[in-house]
Amino acid sequence: MTLDSDDMIAYVDEFGQVTSTPPDPSTRVEVKLEDIEIGIPKREEEEYDPIRTGIVTFFNESKGFGFIRDLETQESVFVHVNNTKEEVRENNKVRFETEQGPRGLAAVKVEIWRDITPAPAPAPSPVEADSAADSAADATADSAPAAAANAAPSE
Repeated sequence: MTLDSDDMIAYVDEFGQVTSTPPDPSTRVEVKLEDIEIGIPKREEEEYDPIRTGIVTFFNESKGFGFIRDLETQESVFVHVNNTKEEVRENNKVRFETEQGPRGLAAVKVEIWRDITPAPAPAPSPVEADSAADSAADATADSAPAAAANAAPSE
């Protein structure tokens, strides 16, 4: 058996599949040399806020460590009592920064997060709303004759 050089040729199609069929020249696409990128294109620097927020999912007070679930990334971050600014407990909402520790990511500068946005004023109950509307109507009715008397020309 002799091997013909045509039997040893393999082609790769546009999907990366190896085939024995040569490509159709009519489907050929011209590619400009400057359009070919070798390597990874540079990404623009994203602005990074080092302060994260999360919820303490576990904290062992006797051993002094626990874990915080980052609210943005849902990542679990280790926290040690030495890296807390105040006493934290499970289910506390906290603000923290991270740094690489000996065994992975660790939370530092941990403090309880207090929302400083003012709370919206509570909506009046239906009874309060009715009494306020009645008071406004009474005040308008009482001031109508006085306003008419002031508007009348005096002789």
